[in-house]
Amino acid sequence: MNSTATRTKKVLVVEDDRELVDLLALHLDAEGYQVTAAVDGEAGLRAFQGGRYDLVILDWMLPSLTGIELLQELRRGDPRTPVLMLTARGEEADKVLGLELGCDDYLVKPFGMRELTARIKVLLRRITRAEELAQRRTGDTILELGNVVIDPSKRRVTVRGKEITLTVKEYDLLHNLASHPGRTFSRRQLLDRVWKEGADVFEHTVNSHVNRLRNKIEENPNQPRLILTVWGVGYRYNDDFLEDMP
Repeated sequence: MNSTATRTKKVLVVEDDRELVDLLALHLDAEGYQVTAAVDGEAGLRAFQGGRYDLVILDWMLPSLTGIELLQELRRGDPRTPVLMLTARGEEADKVLGLELGCDDYLVKPFGMRELTARIKVLLRRITRAEELAQRRTGDTILELGNVVIDPSKRRVTVRGKEITLTVKEYDLLHNLASHPGRTFSRRQLLDRVWKEGADVFEHTVNSHVNRLRNKIEENPNQPRLILTVWGVGYRYNDDFLEDMP
């Protein structure tokens, strides 16, 4: 059924199976989405660069530019637009690779249209909540954690006075840790807090996101002083950073 809530949402489908593209377009149009389709990686990149989309549905195996290569190109310029990968590759290592490179969810072919539309709605709800949080003007405490300052009202992070760019998941992970300095979170707890609502992700994904965060906020990522590893358990944000840092 069409709805005004989804009518303005624009979805880019990059898939070389034209029958599947037609099927996706039919069902997504019935759900109220505006669909643009591309049948190879280079066409998908051109379409993405030439428009503004609320969601990208991306096949792994594409001609001219693979789905993984296209995902990397998209993430270089846009860390926020959610990407749902469709693929016949169901091995755990492939899922982890796609998630580590920046896709937000992963659906293995063959799949049901109900599951696809449910996952789309989950991803779009996450982005809506992030935008609503960014628009809030009051009621959020600015966290000053040594050289790191987190402004939740704007979802802005500065390190040594310089604003840094974080993906939605990187920011949510950092904010969850920094909001509870000294508290140890297991990888499963962090998955539940940051990758919630049924996303098919693995604990190794937390490790890769922590490593990327360290590269962005730590003076020496190989000897982290902010996000600390609690061996055999998970991670915690350093609660004695004010004494330990210059």
